[in-house]
Order: sequence, then C-alpha cells, then structure tokens
Amino acid sequence: MELTVKNIKGADTGEKVSLPESVFGIEPNDHAIYQDVRQILANARQGTHKAKTRGEVSGSTKKPYRQKGTGNARQGHKRSPLWRHGGRVFGPEPHLYGFKLNKKVKRLARRSALSYKAKEAKITVLENFTLNAPKTKEMLSVLNNLKLNGTKVLLVLSDDNKNLYLSGRNIPKTNIVRAQDLNTYDILHADQVVILKDAVEKINEQLG
Repeated sequence: MELTVKNIKGADTGEKVSLPESVFGIEPNDHAIYQDVRQILANARQGTHKAKTRGEVSGSTKKPYRQKGTGNARQGHKRSPLWRHGGRVFGPEPHLYGFKLNKKVKRLARRSALSYKAKEAKITVLENFTLNAPKTKEMLSVLNNLKLNGTKVLLVLSDDNKNLYLSGRNIPKTNIVRAQDLNTYDILHADQVVILKDAVEKINEQLG
C-alpha cells in the first residue's frame, strides 16, 4: 500500500511511502482489539474506592438497650449496617483492575487497528517537520492546511519532539504520541491518523 507524502501546507510532495502489508494490510482480529482496549481501560482505573465496614465506622460498641423486654428487635451496637451511620455490608475495597495480556496479542491488536484505518483511508503521511518554539497557532495552521481542524487527530512522531508536543497538547481532539508509545485505544479513538514519514519506519520496526 502506497500513500503520497503531504507537506505542512497540505499539498502533495510527489514522494510516496510504502506502508508494509504486515502492519497496515492484515486481516483485522476483532477479539485481539477487544482484549487490548479492555486492558488499557482497566489499567487506567485508579481502584481507590472504599466504604467503611461495621468495624471501621465511628461509634460505641455498647449494646444500645437490653436484649429482651423492650419490644424492639435485638441489637448489638450502633455500628450495625441496619442502623443510620452504621457500616456498609460488602462495601467496595481498593484493588487493581489491570490484568496481563501477551505481547503478541497486543501487537496483533495494534496491527489490526492500523489496518482498519488504512482500509478506511484515514491515514495521512506527513513530511518530517519541527518547530523552533512551542507555537499552538502554527500547529493549528498545519491542521487547517490538512483539513483536519475540529476532527479527532492522532499525530504520530518518530521520537521525542518537545516543541511539537507542547504546540498540540492544548488543541481539542488532538493527541500527539511517539511511535513506540502507540496503542490500540488511541488509534481507534482518532478519526484521522497522521504519521510523520520517519515514524512509519519506527512503527514497522516495532510491529512488523
């Protein structure tokens, strides 16, 4: 699969880049995608929820009244879950939601997600560029030239580029990641994937 490289003004450069079929042209595996996205979202959960049980709430453990003769149901103490301000029965406890997933499955999921985007013609290869200083206005200009302003864009860089990251982090619906940090959820969440020319080789090295 070949795509024409575009410049930051949105025009074709005449240069073409070949996207490897082993990464961008496979038969997508939906179950691998499901498992990888489920793990990413599970790992993002804090899991710090907590409710106090009858042994943790404040209050006296003294028996509120005698066992018999009052006409009321028998009670042991005020911390009982049946009482107002009492502890909660089987309340949530802090725990981790993350789980293990094989590396081969995660690579298959990323290749499947990229293949879906390639089939839908939602991948753009952009020439390598950098900014001398963090300028959100210049990054907006690039997105406008590519006719992507207002859409969910995933910009994939070949390596660390602080100026590009700082220029795009405040733009709504724009996500900027390095090729080695690419994950299935980010790919599927974006309406358009913009890959810098050098990043194509990085993705091929990582997933090919």
